Formats: sequence, C-alpha cells, structure tokens
Amino acid sequence: MSITPTEEVLTSALVALKAQNPALGITKIHALLLQQHPEWTVSEKRTKKILKMEGLTSSAIPPDPNVVYPTSRLVSTLDVNKWTTKVKVKMFDKRKGKGLVATTDIQEGEIVWKEDPFVVAAEWEIYDLQVTGQACAQCTTPFGDSPLVISCPALSSSTTYCSARFCNRLCLARSAKVHPLLCQAQNPACAPLIKFIREREWMALNALTHCASRVLLANQYDEATLRADWDVMRGFAALGMEERAKHSFNMGQAEPDRATWKKAHQLLVHAFKEPKNPADQKKLAKLLKKPLPSEIDQEFFEYDPGFLKNLGKMSLNLEAHGGLYTLHSHLNHSCAPNCSVLHNEKRTALSKISIIAKRAIAPGEELTVTYVNPELPYRSRQDELQAWGFGSCKCDRCVGEEKTSKLNEVLEDGQPDMHDLERELKAGLGVM
Repeated sequence: MSITPTEEVLTSALVALKAQNPALGITKIHALLLQQHPEWTVSEKRTKKILKMEGLTSSAIPPDPNVVYPTSRLVSTLDVNKWTTKVKVKMFDKRKGKGLVATTDIQEGEIVWKEDPFVVAAEWEIYDLQVTGQACAQCTTPFGDSPLVISCPALSSSTTYCSARFCNRLCLARSAKVHPLLCQAQNPACAPLIKFIREREWMALNALTHCASRVLLANQYDEATLRADWDVMRGFAALGMEERAKHSFNMGQAEPDRATWKKAHQLLVHAFKEPKNPADQKKLAKLLKKPLPSEIDQEFFEYDPGFLKNLGKMSLNLEAHGGLYTLHSHLNHSCAPNCSVLHNEKRTALSKISIIAKRAIAPGEELTVTYVNPELPYRSRQDELQAWGFGSCKCDRCVGEEKTSKLNEVLEDGQPDMHDLERELKAGLGVM
C-alpha cells in the first residue's frame, strides 16, 4: 500500500539524505529516497520543491574560482528542538552554507535559546583561574565560598599534579567527557601541549585540544556517542590554515608561521597518540583502550589536511569568550545583526550562552550575529571578514556604506570621471 508522507516527514528525510550525500543532485536524491522508502509516493517535482525551500539545491550564482570559502555541512543527527522550537536549520548555498531561520514570530528582547558548550576553551583571564583552581574546570564559573567545590579525584604524584576543581558533583560528572585526557595526573603526556598553548595564548589550539579529547573519550563509550560527537565536529564550518593563508584577501599579511603549526601538531600527537616515554604511554593506554576508526584518526592526527583543517575550523567557530557551541555555530554574520550572544548566568554557569533577539524577527527571517566589532568603519569590517574567507558582507548596512565609500573616493580623487559618475547614478535610479 502506497503512502504519501506529510511535508514535515518528507522534509526531515530529504534533509538527512542530503546531509549524508551532499554531492548528489535532485534526481539521485529522489531515487535514493524512494529506495529507502519504497512505500512512499513522492514525485521528483515535490522533492525538488522541498530541497529548494530548504536551500539544498545548487546556487544559481557560480562560485568565484579565485576565492575559497569555508565549507559547511549539515549535522544529520542534530535535533534543534533540544534547544528551541523557534528556529530551524536551512542550507542556503555552497558559498553561504547553512544558517538558522525563525519558525515563529520572535519579539525584541526574547531569549531564543540557551546553550551549554560542546567544549570550552576559555578566554585567558578565566583560563588562569581554572588552572589555579579558582574557577570550575568544567563550566568556568569562578568560585565563591561554596562548600560544594570538589577537587579532581585523580591521584597526584611528586611529578604530576592536577589543579582542576569543580563547582559540584554535577560539573565533575560532566567533565568526564573531556577532562581525563587533559588531566596531568591521569595523562602527563599532555603537559607540554598545555604549556605551549598558554605560552602562545593560542585559543584555537586549546579548543582543538578539547575537541580531540572529547572525541577520543567518546570512542571509549560506544559507537553512538562517538558518531554523535563526530557529526558535530564535522558540521562546524571549515577553512584550513593553508587555504586561509593562500586565499586571504589581506595581501599585506606576514608569511604564516608553519614551523609553529608543525610544533603544535607534534605536541598534539605526543599528548593523545604517541607519548615520548614508556611511563606516559602506559598511563594513556589506561584511558584509551579502543583505537579511533581510521578516518577519524587521520582527521585529527595527520598534519595536512586533517590537523590544519581542524585548527582553522576552531578559529572560524569559536564564540568570542572561547566556547564552541553546536547550534550557535550555525549563526551567520551581519554587520547589523538581529541577535546578540550573552553570558547571563555568571554565578551558576558562566559558559552557558543565551541568544537574545535585538529586534522583532519574522517567521522565515534569518537569525544573525556579528563576527566583527560592529563599531569598526566599513572597510575595516570588510577586511576582517575577507581575511577569513567570508567574502564581502552584503547586509543592508554594508550596501549603504559601500555606496557612500565609493562616492567619497570619487570626491577625494579631485578629477571625477563625470561620464562614469553619470552612469552610476542612472543605474542607481534604475534608468539604464
């Protein structure tokens, strides 16, 4: 008996198929859909319509071959309802990638959702409080006089010591997803890497270290936990360090420090895969009894593209205060954003963020935040965005300021080409 699936059920199935097979076109996705659901009656026209509505068809604008943009992919296991029913994920096109759009009216000042981090690589002021035992090693909240504070239970020795402390038993339990491999009492091989990160104040490397620890430990639990965490990692927008250096719009930038990149990679391998001495190898083996699947192992421990791609991925997705957040990472940029990101729970869970509407947002409208300081002048904002491969911002604010900038350039030149100026003015008025 044939069944005609509802719009919601069909959309969910098509989004999942496209996420698993991003290179397939409409016809092949449709064939794959019917292969997986032979009882369904679905026309290719309906498949095309839904894929187009979800932004999952090829962009009509051909990509510039001279520009490399960050890659973006859907997280097939993502359940947005875990955080909110007010938004949904939409894939726009290959250049812009994915984003979030409103599913209902959102009022100015409304909290759209709250979110705990996938990992935290705290800003250095908080980081220093963490490593000295003055802030929670899990949620980053500075300690008061709470009697609930708990020290890391790992046994210390004369040569290895863990200073981590936790708000309470809940934070201690949650820390099991990441902390054991970063605990110098349990995994002393990580000490040189942690020291290197702090000396260079390298937040992206710190974030990657936490992500590697989380995925490695997830692999020790079960297949489902590993795949869920790895799916989130793969879903973060990515632009490798070499691609950024090669295609950056900032032509005057210094040559990248590849020697430091290679040193960081070496320390990561020593910390989590190949410790330098037998004693450290033995301790790491107690934590990691099961090896990673080969494709994930390569993504983390091969230098190029794996390590360099992941390092660039961290810089692209880190929230300003140092956390990586699964749903937050879907937010695209605008120089006139309609949302802001706040750390509202400073006394109980500093690392938790709240996404708050800066103005009313209508259903179907994209939610945006700013990636740069919005107080910067037009050209400075564009330069910062282009340095990371985002291209020029085309929000309403930037379009208006671009026109003003071009007019000022003409006026400052002193010898304006009146014919070109006339053509530009006519084009703007729609009379050409």
